[in-house]
Amino acid sequence: MDRVALRGLKARGHHGVFPKEREEGQTFIVDLVLGLDIRPAAADDDLTKTVHYGIVAEEAVAVVEGEPVDLIETLAERIAQVCLKHDRVQEVEVCVHKPDAPITVPFDDVTVTITRSRV
Repeated sequence: MDRVALRGLKARGHHGVFPKEREEGQTFIVDLVLGLDIRPAAADDDLTKTVHYGIVAEEAVAVVEGEPVDLIETLAERIAQVCLKHDRVQEVEVCVHKPDAPITVPFDDVTVTITRSRV
């Protein structure tokens, strides 16, 4: 399966279990790897035979900016489902980064990564 990757999509969301996270919000970063067969698009140089990654990016950002959830696990699942609505996408890997998570020790990042497919 071929891969189309979008890395570092940034959006502000109000996700988290603590009131401060819900009130103030924070930046979330999303990486997507879409699995599909790009041979038909490449053969005909035809956008309609692949996935429009610009639209996928906008949809993923809209999920982050949308309805708040407690867990980034839930956020990742919602993003995966949006990606799989595109007919040509057979599989998606979603990594949600929460670099400003409320952790009391020094850290670089918190991530949740999931893989979902049509099968």
